[in-house]
Amino acid sequence: MDIQQLTTLAARCTGKNVERTQPIAQSGSHRVYVRLFLNDGTTLMGAFNDDIKENEAFFAFTDFFGKEHLNVPKVLAISDDRMHYVQNDLGNETLFSYLTHRKEETGTLPDDVLEYFRKALRQLPLFQLCGKKDFDFSVCYPSPAFDRQSMQWDLNYFKYYFLKLAYIPFDEQALENDFKKLEDNLLEAGQDFFLYRDFQSRNIMLKGGDVYFIDYQGGRKGALQYDLASLLYQAKAGLPDTLREELLDFYLDELTKHLTIDRGLFRKHYYLYVLIRQLQVLGAYGYRGYYEKKSHFLQSIPPAVENIRTLLDKGLISVELPELTSVLRAITAIDWAARTQPPAAKEGKLTVEVRSFSFKKGIPEDLSGNGGGFVFDCRALPNPGREPQYRSMTGLDRPVIEYLEKYPEVDAFKQHLFAIADMSVDNYLERKFTHLSISCGCTGGQHRSVYFAQSVADHLRAKYPDVNVVLVHREQCSGDRV
Repeated sequence: MDIQQLTTLAARCTGKNVERTQPIAQSGSHRVYVRLFLNDGTTLMGAFNDDIKENEAFFAFTDFFGKEHLNVPKVLAISDDRMHYVQNDLGNETLFSYLTHRKEETGTLPDDVLEYFRKALRQLPLFQLCGKKDFDFSVCYPSPAFDRQSMQWDLNYFKYYFLKLAYIPFDEQALENDFKKLEDNLLEAGQDFFLYRDFQSRNIMLKGGDVYFIDYQGGRKGALQYDLASLLYQAKAGLPDTLREELLDFYLDELTKHLTIDRGLFRKHYYLYVLIRQLQVLGAYGYRGYYEKKSHFLQSIPPAVENIRTLLDKGLISVELPELTSVLRAITAIDWAARTQPPAAKEGKLTVEVRSFSFKKGIPEDLSGNGGGFVFDCRALPNPGREPQYRSMTGLDRPVIEYLEKYPEVDAFKQHLFAIADMSVDNYLERKFTHLSISCGCTGGQHRSVYFAQSVADHLRAKYPDVNVVLVHREQCSGDRV
Protein backbone atom coordinates (compact mmCIF):
# COMPACT_ATOMS: atom_id res chain seq x y z
CA MET A 1 0.00 0.00 0.00
CA ASP A 2 1.18 3.50 -0.87
CA ILE A 3 -0.23 5.81 1.81
CA GLN A 4 0.88 8.84 -0.18
CA GLN A 5 -1.30 7.79 -3.10
CA LEU A 6 -4.30 7.50 -0.79
CA THR A 7 -3.73 10.88 0.87
CA THR A 8 -3.34 12.48 -2.57
CA LEU A 9 -6.58 10.90 -3.75
CA ALA A 10 -8.39 12.08 -0.61
CA ALA A 11 -7.14 15.65 -1.10
CA ARG A 12 -8.11 15.57 -4.77
CA CYS A 13 -11.72 14.52 -4.15
CA THR A 14 -12.37 16.65 -1.03
CA GLY A 15 -10.00 19.60 -1.20
CA LYS A 16 -8.96 18.72 2.38
CA ASN A 17 -5.65 17.49 3.74
CA VAL A 18 -5.15 14.18 5.55
CA GLU A 19 -3.83 14.85 9.05
CA ARG A 20 -3.28 11.26 10.10
CA THR A 21 -4.07 7.67 9.16
CA GLN A 22 -5.18 4.62 11.10
CA PRO A 23 -4.69 1.04 9.82
CA ILE A 24 -7.75 -1.20 9.91
CA ALA A 25 -7.26 -4.78 11.09
CA GLN A 26 -7.49 -7.27 8.24
CA SER A 27 -10.02 -10.08 8.31
CA GLY A 28 -10.05 -12.96 5.82
CA SER A 29 -9.41 -10.70 2.84
CA HIS A 30 -6.05 -9.76 1.36
CA ARG A 31 -7.28 -6.20 0.82
CA VAL A 32 -5.74 -3.55 3.07
CA TYR A 33 -7.78 -0.67 4.53
CA VAL A 34 -6.74 2.52 6.30
CA ARG A 35 -8.89 5.25 7.84
CA LEU A 36 -7.97 8.74 6.63
CA PHE A 37 -8.57 11.63 9.08
CA LEU A 38 -9.09 14.94 7.28
CA ASN A 39 -8.33 18.37 8.70
CA ASP A 40 -12.04 19.24 8.86
CA GLY A 41 -12.71 16.43 11.34
CA THR A 42 -14.28 14.02 8.83
CA THR A 43 -12.92 10.63 7.79
CA LEU A 44 -12.65 8.58 4.61
CA MET A 45 -11.66 4.98 4.00
CA GLY A 46 -8.62 4.26 1.86
CA ALA A 47 -8.15 0.83 0.29
CA PHE A 48 -5.40 -1.06 -1.48
CA ASN A 49 -5.77 -4.26 -3.49
CA ASP A 50 -3.27 -5.42 -6.09
CA ASP A 51 -5.88 -7.71 -7.70
CA ILE A 52 -6.97 -5.24 -10.37
CA LYS A 53 -9.66 -7.48 -11.87
CA GLU A 54 -11.33 -7.79 -8.47
CA ASN A 55 -11.12 -4.02 -8.07
CA GLU A 56 -12.73 -3.44 -11.46
CA ALA A 57 -15.61 -5.72 -10.45
CA PHE A 58 -16.04 -3.74 -7.22
CA PHE A 59 -15.99 -0.40 -9.04
CA ALA A 60 -18.53 -1.54 -11.65
CA PHE A 61 -20.87 -3.13 -9.08
CA THR A 62 -20.69 -0.08 -6.81
CA ASP A 63 -21.59 2.23 -9.67
CA PHE A 64 -24.54 0.03 -10.73
CA PHE A 65 -25.89 -0.46 -7.21
CA GLY A 66 -25.55 3.25 -6.48
CA LYS A 67 -27.71 4.08 -9.48
CA GLU A 68 -30.27 1.59 -8.14
CA HIS A 69 -30.27 3.53 -4.83
CA LEU A 70 -28.93 0.60 -2.82
CA ASN A 71 -26.95 1.24 0.35
CA VAL A 72 -23.36 0.67 -0.77
CA PRO A 73 -20.17 2.71 -0.30
CA LYS A 74 -19.40 5.60 -2.64
CA VAL A 75 -16.09 5.29 -4.46
CA LEU A 76 -14.77 8.86 -4.49
CA ALA A 77 -11.41 8.50 -6.23
CA ILE A 78 -9.35 5.79 -7.93
CA SER A 79 -5.59 5.85 -8.59
CA ASP A 80 -4.16 5.51 -12.07
CA ASP A 81 -2.78 2.08 -11.17
CA ARG A 82 -6.36 0.96 -10.24
CA MET A 83 -4.97 -0.56 -7.03
CA HIS A 84 -5.67 2.32 -4.61
CA TYR A 85 -9.04 3.95 -4.04
CA VAL A 86 -10.88 6.11 -1.54
CA GLN A 87 -14.48 5.67 -0.44
CA ASN A 88 -16.77 7.13 2.20
CA ASP A 89 -16.35 5.81 5.73
CA LEU A 90 -19.20 3.59 6.93
CA GLY A 91 -17.75 3.24 10.43
CA ASN A 92 -16.76 0.17 12.43
CA GLU A 93 -20.05 -1.42 13.52
CA THR A 94 -21.08 -4.51 11.56
CA LEU A 95 -24.28 -6.46 12.03
CA PHE A 96 -22.12 -9.31 13.35
CA SER A 97 -20.35 -7.16 15.97
CA TYR A 98 -23.66 -5.63 17.05
CA LEU A 99 -25.34 -9.06 17.22
CA THR A 100 -22.45 -10.43 19.30
CA HIS A 101 -22.51 -7.46 21.69
CA ARG A 102 -26.28 -7.54 22.20
CA LYS A 103 -26.27 -11.31 22.68
CA GLU A 104 -23.60 -11.01 25.39
CA GLU A 105 -25.50 -8.12 26.97
CA THR A 106 -28.96 -9.66 27.03
CA GLY A 107 -28.42 -13.42 26.63
CA THR A 108 -30.77 -13.41 23.65
CA LEU A 109 -31.37 -11.66 20.32
CA PRO A 110 -33.46 -8.57 21.10
CA ASP A 111 -35.84 -6.92 18.65
CA ASP A 112 -33.36 -4.25 17.55
CA VAL A 113 -31.02 -6.95 16.21
CA LEU A 114 -33.88 -8.70 14.41
CA GLU A 115 -34.97 -5.42 12.86
CA TYR A 116 -31.51 -5.01 11.32
CA PHE A 117 -31.82 -8.50 9.83
CA ARG A 118 -35.21 -7.54 8.41
CA LYS A 119 -33.74 -4.37 6.91
CA ALA A 120 -31.02 -6.43 5.25
CA LEU A 121 -33.55 -8.92 3.92
CA ARG A 122 -35.70 -6.14 2.50
CA GLN A 123 -32.78 -5.01 0.38
CA LEU A 124 -31.48 -8.47 -0.57
CA PRO A 125 -34.10 -9.03 -3.34
CA LEU A 126 -33.23 -5.59 -4.74
CA PHE A 127 -29.59 -6.66 -5.12
CA GLN A 128 -30.57 -10.01 -6.57
CA LEU A 129 -33.02 -8.58 -9.12
CA CYS A 130 -30.26 -6.35 -10.51
CA GLY A 131 -29.35 -9.46 -12.50
CA LYS A 132 -32.43 -8.83 -14.60
CA LYS A 133 -31.68 -5.13 -15.23
CA ASP A 134 -28.96 -5.14 -17.89
CA PHE A 135 -26.36 -5.95 -15.26
CA ASP A 136 -22.95 -6.49 -16.89
CA PHE A 137 -21.92 -9.95 -15.69
CA SER A 138 -18.81 -9.82 -17.90
CA VAL A 139 -16.98 -7.83 -15.19
CA CYS A 140 -17.57 -10.56 -12.58
CA TYR A 141 -14.39 -12.05 -11.16
CA PRO A 142 -13.19 -14.76 -10.97
CA SER A 143 -16.29 -16.26 -12.60
CA PRO A 144 -19.35 -14.72 -14.31
CA ALA A 145 -21.74 -17.28 -12.79
CA PHE A 146 -22.13 -19.68 -9.90
CA ASP A 147 -22.38 -22.50 -12.41
CA ARG A 148 -21.40 -26.17 -12.30
CA GLN A 149 -17.71 -25.34 -12.48
CA SER A 150 -17.97 -22.92 -9.53
CA MET A 151 -19.86 -25.56 -7.55
CA GLN A 152 -17.13 -28.09 -8.33
CA TRP A 153 -14.51 -25.63 -7.10
CA ASP A 154 -16.35 -25.25 -3.78
CA LEU A 155 -16.91 -28.98 -3.36
CA ASN A 156 -13.29 -29.77 -4.13
CA TYR A 157 -12.27 -27.04 -1.70
CA PHE A 158 -14.24 -28.93 0.94
CA LYS A 159 -12.79 -32.30 -0.10
CA TYR A 160 -9.13 -31.35 -0.33
CA TYR A 161 -8.79 -28.67 2.35
CA PHE A 162 -11.19 -30.02 4.94
CA LEU A 163 -11.84 -33.73 4.57
CA LYS A 164 -8.28 -34.67 3.67
CA LEU A 165 -6.53 -32.27 6.05
CA ALA A 166 -8.86 -33.23 8.91
CA TYR A 167 -8.39 -36.95 8.07
CA ILE A 168 -12.05 -37.73 7.45
CA PRO A 169 -12.21 -41.01 5.47
CA PHE A 170 -14.36 -41.25 2.33
CA ASP A 171 -14.84 -43.21 -0.88
CA GLU A 172 -13.64 -40.72 -3.50
CA GLN A 173 -15.64 -42.03 -6.46
CA ALA A 174 -18.83 -42.39 -4.45
CA LEU A 175 -18.36 -38.87 -3.10
CA GLU A 176 -17.81 -37.48 -6.59
CA ASN A 177 -21.03 -39.19 -7.72
CA ASP A 178 -22.90 -37.45 -4.89
CA PHE A 179 -21.28 -34.11 -5.73
CA LYS A 180 -22.56 -34.38 -9.31
CA LYS A 181 -26.06 -35.23 -8.11
CA LEU A 182 -26.00 -32.29 -5.72
CA GLU A 183 -24.86 -29.97 -8.54
CA ASP A 184 -27.65 -31.23 -10.82
CA ASN A 185 -30.27 -30.39 -8.20
CA LEU A 186 -28.76 -27.00 -7.38
CA LEU A 187 -28.81 -26.02 -11.05
CA GLU A 188 -32.56 -26.68 -11.22
CA ALA A 189 -33.11 -23.40 -9.35
CA GLY A 190 -33.30 -20.21 -11.40
CA GLN A 191 -29.80 -18.93 -12.14
CA ASP A 192 -30.29 -15.48 -13.70
CA PHE A 193 -30.10 -13.32 -10.56
CA PHE A 194 -27.23 -11.40 -8.98
CA LEU A 195 -25.56 -13.65 -6.40
CA TYR A 196 -23.73 -11.53 -3.81
CA ARG A 197 -21.62 -14.60 -2.84
CA ASP A 198 -20.68 -13.45 0.68
CA PHE A 199 -23.92 -11.97 2.00
CA GLN A 200 -23.30 -12.37 5.73
CA SER A 201 -23.44 -10.20 8.82
CA ARG A 202 -19.76 -9.22 8.79
CA ASN A 203 -20.38 -7.55 5.43
CA ILE A 204 -23.38 -5.54 6.60
CA MET A 205 -22.44 -2.23 8.20
CA LEU A 206 -24.70 -0.37 10.64
CA LYS A 207 -24.76 3.41 10.45
CA GLY A 208 -27.40 5.92 11.48
CA GLY A 209 -29.93 3.17 12.17
CA ASP A 210 -29.68 1.77 8.64
CA VAL A 211 -27.78 -1.07 6.95
CA TYR A 212 -25.06 -0.72 4.32
CA PHE A 213 -23.45 -3.45 2.25
CA ILE A 214 -19.79 -4.12 1.45
CA ASP A 215 -17.57 -6.87 -0.03
CA TYR A 216 -19.75 -7.83 -2.98
CA GLN A 217 -16.87 -7.84 -5.48
CA GLY A 218 -17.08 -11.63 -5.72
CA GLY A 219 -20.66 -11.43 -6.99
CA ARG A 220 -21.85 -13.24 -10.11
CA LYS A 221 -24.94 -14.68 -11.76
CA GLY A 222 -26.68 -17.35 -9.71
CA ALA A 223 -29.66 -18.54 -7.67
CA LEU A 224 -31.67 -16.57 -5.12
CA GLN A 225 -31.24 -19.17 -2.38
CA TYR A 226 -27.46 -18.92 -1.97
CA ASP A 227 -27.27 -15.45 -0.40
CA LEU A 228 -30.14 -16.15 1.95
CA ALA A 229 -28.37 -19.32 3.09
CA SER A 230 -25.15 -17.35 3.62
CA LEU A 231 -26.83 -14.88 5.96
CA LEU A 232 -29.17 -17.13 7.95
CA TYR A 233 -26.70 -20.00 8.32
CA GLN A 234 -23.57 -17.93 8.97
CA ALA A 235 -21.78 -20.27 11.34
CA LYS A 236 -20.57 -17.88 14.03
CA ALA A 237 -23.75 -15.79 14.05
CA GLY A 238 -25.52 -18.76 15.66
CA LEU A 239 -29.10 -17.82 14.80
CA PRO A 240 -31.66 -20.14 16.44
CA ASP A 241 -33.52 -22.44 14.03
CA THR A 242 -36.89 -20.85 14.86
CA LEU A 243 -35.52 -17.42 13.98
CA ARG A 244 -34.04 -18.74 10.74
CA GLU A 245 -37.47 -20.00 9.73
CA GLU A 246 -39.10 -16.72 10.69
CA LEU A 247 -36.57 -14.73 8.65
CA LEU A 248 -36.89 -17.14 5.72
CA ASP A 249 -40.64 -16.46 5.63
CA PHE A 250 -39.98 -12.72 5.95
CA TYR A 251 -37.60 -12.82 2.97
CA LEU A 252 -40.09 -14.80 0.87
CA ASP A 253 -42.79 -12.24 1.67
CA GLU A 254 -40.44 -9.47 0.52
CA LEU A 255 -39.39 -11.40 -2.59
CA THR A 256 -42.99 -12.00 -3.67
CA LYS A 257 -43.50 -8.23 -3.82
CA HIS A 258 -41.22 -8.32 -6.85
CA LEU A 259 -41.45 -11.87 -8.20
CA THR A 260 -43.88 -14.79 -8.35
CA ILE A 261 -42.34 -17.93 -6.81
CA ASP A 262 -43.27 -21.46 -5.77
CA ARG A 263 -42.44 -21.39 -2.04
CA GLY A 264 -42.25 -25.17 -1.68
CA LEU A 265 -39.83 -25.52 -4.58
CA PHE A 266 -37.84 -22.54 -3.31
CA ARG A 267 -37.42 -24.21 0.10
CA LYS A 268 -36.32 -27.51 -1.44
CA HIS A 269 -33.48 -25.79 -3.31
CA TYR A 270 -32.78 -23.43 -0.40
CA TYR A 271 -31.64 -26.18 1.96
CA LEU A 272 -29.40 -27.65 -0.73
CA TYR A 273 -27.77 -24.23 -1.07
CA VAL A 274 -27.41 -24.12 2.72
CA LEU A 275 -25.56 -27.42 2.40
CA ILE A 276 -23.12 -26.33 -0.31
CA ARG A 277 -22.49 -23.06 1.50
CA GLN A 278 -21.57 -24.95 4.67
CA LEU A 279 -19.24 -27.22 2.70
CA GLN A 280 -17.58 -24.17 1.10
CA VAL A 281 -17.20 -22.58 4.54
CA LEU A 282 -15.60 -25.73 5.98
CA GLY A 283 -13.22 -25.79 3.02
CA ALA A 284 -12.27 -22.18 3.74
CA TYR A 285 -11.77 -22.88 7.44
CA GLY A 286 -9.67 -25.93 6.61
CA TYR A 287 -7.53 -23.98 4.15
CA ARG A 288 -6.98 -21.07 6.51
CA GLY A 289 -6.62 -23.24 9.60
CA TYR A 290 -4.94 -26.51 8.61
CA TYR A 291 -3.01 -25.31 5.56
CA GLU A 292 -2.17 -21.70 6.47
CA LYS A 293 -1.89 -22.56 10.19
CA LYS A 294 -4.22 -19.75 11.31
CA SER A 295 -5.71 -21.43 14.34
CA HIS A 296 -8.59 -18.97 14.89
CA PHE A 297 -10.17 -20.26 11.67
CA LEU A 298 -10.17 -23.79 13.11
CA GLN A 299 -12.14 -22.44 16.04
CA SER A 300 -14.94 -21.52 13.61
CA ILE A 301 -15.43 -25.16 12.59
CA PRO A 302 -17.71 -26.27 15.48
CA PRO A 303 -20.61 -23.87 14.68
CA ALA A 304 -20.45 -24.80 10.97
CA VAL A 305 -20.64 -28.47 11.97
CA GLU A 306 -23.70 -27.68 14.10
CA ASN A 307 -25.38 -26.24 11.00
CA ILE A 308 -24.73 -29.51 9.18
CA ARG A 309 -26.12 -31.43 12.16
CA THR A 310 -29.32 -29.38 11.87
CA LEU A 311 -29.68 -30.23 8.17
CA LEU A 312 -29.20 -33.94 8.88
CA ASP A 313 -31.29 -34.23 12.03
CA LYS A 314 -34.24 -32.31 10.58
CA GLY A 315 -34.16 -34.18 7.27
CA LEU A 316 -33.75 -30.97 5.27
CA ILE A 317 -31.55 -32.47 2.54
CA SER A 318 -34.13 -33.56 -0.02
CA VAL A 319 -31.77 -35.54 -2.27
CA GLU A 320 -30.31 -39.01 -1.62
CA LEU A 321 -26.56 -38.48 -1.23
CA PRO A 322 -25.37 -41.65 0.55
CA GLU A 323 -21.60 -41.12 0.61
CA LEU A 324 -21.79 -37.41 1.37
CA THR A 325 -24.33 -38.09 4.11
CA SER A 326 -22.01 -40.74 5.59
CA VAL A 327 -19.15 -38.23 5.54
CA LEU A 328 -21.30 -35.57 7.18
CA ARG A 329 -22.40 -38.02 9.87
CA ALA A 330 -18.72 -38.78 10.56
CA ILE A 331 -17.99 -35.06 10.83
CA THR A 332 -20.83 -34.46 13.28
CA ALA A 333 -19.67 -37.39 15.45
CA ILE A 334 -16.36 -35.64 16.20
CA ASP A 335 -15.90 -33.37 19.20
CA TRP A 336 -14.62 -30.41 17.20
CA ALA A 337 -14.44 -28.14 20.23
CA ALA A 338 -11.80 -30.47 21.67
CA ARG A 339 -9.96 -30.71 18.36
CA THR A 340 -9.91 -27.05 17.50
CA GLN A 341 -10.33 -24.89 20.59
CA PRO A 342 -7.41 -23.86 22.78
CA PRO A 343 -7.78 -25.21 26.30
CA ALA A 344 -9.65 -22.88 28.60
CA ALA A 345 -7.16 -21.40 31.02
CA LYS A 346 -8.12 -21.28 34.66
CA GLU A 347 -8.03 -17.78 36.08
CA GLY A 348 -4.44 -16.83 36.90
CA LYS A 349 -3.08 -20.32 36.27
CA LEU A 350 -0.70 -21.91 33.82
CA THR A 351 -2.37 -24.36 31.42
CA VAL A 352 -0.28 -27.25 30.10
CA GLU A 353 -1.89 -29.00 27.13
CA VAL A 354 -0.57 -32.55 26.72
CA ARG A 355 -1.45 -34.40 23.51
CA SER A 356 -0.81 -37.77 21.92
CA PHE A 357 -0.87 -37.99 18.13
CA SER A 358 0.07 -39.95 15.03
CA PHE A 359 2.88 -38.56 12.88
CA LYS A 360 0.97 -39.93 9.88
CA LYS A 361 -1.74 -37.37 10.60
CA GLY A 362 0.51 -34.44 11.33
CA ILE A 363 1.86 -32.66 14.38
CA PRO A 364 -0.95 -30.99 16.38
CA GLU A 365 -1.33 -27.24 15.96
CA ASP A 366 -0.66 -25.08 19.01
CA LEU A 367 -4.04 -23.35 19.27
CA SER A 368 -2.95 -20.94 22.00
CA GLY A 369 -1.40 -18.65 19.41
CA ASN A 370 1.94 -18.66 21.26
CA GLY A 371 3.75 -21.20 19.11
CA GLY A 372 6.58 -23.26 20.54
CA GLY A 373 6.16 -26.02 23.09
CA PHE A 374 7.60 -29.53 22.81
CA VAL A 375 7.08 -32.41 20.38
CA PHE A 376 8.54 -35.72 21.53
CA ASP A 377 9.08 -38.46 18.95
CA CYS A 378 8.42 -41.85 20.58
CA ARG A 379 9.03 -43.93 17.46
CA ALA A 380 12.55 -45.05 18.50
CA LEU A 381 11.07 -47.07 21.36
CA PRO A 382 9.70 -50.65 21.28
CA ASN A 383 6.36 -50.75 19.45
CA PRO A 384 3.50 -52.81 20.96
CA GLY A 385 1.56 -52.28 17.74
CA ARG A 386 3.75 -54.87 16.05
CA GLU A 387 2.50 -57.56 18.41
CA PRO A 388 -0.89 -59.05 17.38
CA GLN A 389 -2.20 -59.29 20.96
CA TYR A 390 -1.82 -55.51 21.49
CA ARG A 391 -3.10 -54.16 18.19
CA SER A 392 -6.63 -53.48 19.38
CA MET A 393 -5.43 -51.90 22.63
CA THR A 394 -4.03 -48.46 23.44
CA GLY A 395 -1.34 -47.06 25.70
CA LEU A 396 -3.96 -46.78 28.44
CA ASP A 397 -4.46 -50.55 28.68
CA ARG A 398 -2.56 -52.44 31.39
CA PRO A 399 -1.04 -55.12 29.07
CA VAL A 400 0.43 -52.40 26.83
CA ILE A 401 1.75 -50.49 29.84
CA GLU A 402 3.41 -53.66 31.20
CA TYR A 403 4.91 -54.39 27.77
CA LEU A 404 6.48 -50.92 27.54
CA GLU A 405 7.69 -50.70 31.13
CA LYS A 406 9.76 -53.85 30.90
CA TYR A 407 12.20 -51.96 28.64
CA PRO A 408 14.77 -49.75 30.45
CA GLU A 409 14.95 -47.35 27.51
CA VAL A 410 11.25 -46.55 28.01
CA ASP A 411 11.89 -45.46 31.60
CA ALA A 412 14.96 -43.45 30.54
CA PHE A 413 12.92 -41.66 27.86
CA LYS A 414 10.16 -40.95 30.36
CA GLN A 415 12.54 -39.49 32.94
CA HIS A 416 14.09 -37.19 30.34
CA LEU A 417 10.60 -36.11 29.27
CA PHE A 418 9.62 -35.37 32.89
CA ALA A 419 12.82 -33.36 33.50
CA ILE A 420 12.32 -31.19 30.42
CA ALA A 421 8.64 -30.62 31.25
CA ASP A 422 9.45 -29.73 34.88
CA MET A 423 12.12 -27.25 33.85
CA SER A 424 9.71 -25.42 31.57
CA VAL A 425 6.81 -25.48 34.02
CA ASP A 426 9.01 -24.04 36.78
CA ASN A 427 10.21 -21.27 34.47
CA TYR A 428 6.72 -20.53 33.11
CA LEU A 429 5.28 -20.27 36.61
CA GLU A 430 8.01 -17.84 37.64
CA ARG A 431 7.41 -15.70 34.53
CA LYS A 432 3.59 -15.96 34.85
CA PHE A 433 3.15 -17.49 31.40
CA THR A 434 -0.26 -19.01 30.73
CA HIS A 435 0.25 -21.83 28.24
CA LEU A 436 2.66 -24.68 27.49
CA SER A 437 2.19 -27.36 24.83
CA ILE A 438 3.64 -30.87 25.11
CA SER A 439 2.92 -33.39 22.35
CA CYS A 440 3.99 -37.03 22.19
CA GLY A 441 3.85 -38.72 18.80
CA CYS A 442 4.31 -42.22 17.42
CA THR A 443 3.44 -44.00 14.19
CA GLY A 444 -0.26 -44.64 14.79
CA GLY A 445 -1.00 -42.42 17.77
CA GLN A 446 -2.31 -45.46 19.64
CA HIS A 447 0.25 -47.06 21.94
CA ARG A 448 3.56 -45.31 22.75
CA SER A 449 2.35 -41.74 22.29
CA VAL A 450 -0.75 -42.37 24.40
CA TYR A 451 1.33 -43.99 27.15
CA PHE A 452 3.83 -41.13 27.36
CA ALA A 453 1.23 -38.37 27.10
CA GLN A 454 -0.75 -40.00 29.91
CA SER A 455 2.42 -40.45 31.97
CA VAL A 456 3.58 -36.84 31.71
CA ALA A 457 0.06 -35.53 32.40
CA ASP A 458 -0.19 -37.69 35.54
CA HIS A 459 3.29 -36.58 36.61
CA LEU A 460 2.51 -32.86 36.18
CA ARG A 461 -0.85 -33.13 37.96
CA ALA A 462 0.81 -34.78 40.95
CA LYS A 463 3.79 -32.41 41.13
CA TYR A 464 1.99 -29.15 40.26
CA PRO A 465 -1.55 -29.23 41.72
CA ASP A 466 -2.09 -25.54 40.89
CA VAL A 467 -1.33 -26.04 37.18
CA ASN A 468 -4.24 -26.72 34.82
CA VAL A 469 -3.23 -29.87 32.89
CA VAL A 470 -5.40 -30.67 29.85
CA LEU A 471 -4.91 -34.06 28.18
CA VAL A 472 -5.99 -34.84 24.62
CA HIS A 473 -5.52 -38.27 23.00
CA ARG A 474 -6.19 -37.00 19.50
CA GLU A 475 -6.32 -40.17 17.42
CA GLN A 476 -7.86 -42.39 20.08
CA CYS A 477 -10.73 -40.17 21.07
CA SER A 478 -11.59 -38.35 17.82
CA GLY A 479 -10.53 -35.19 19.60
CA ASP A 480 -12.26 -35.98 22.92
CA ARG A 481 -10.60 -34.61 26.02
CA VAL A 482 -10.07 -37.34 28.59
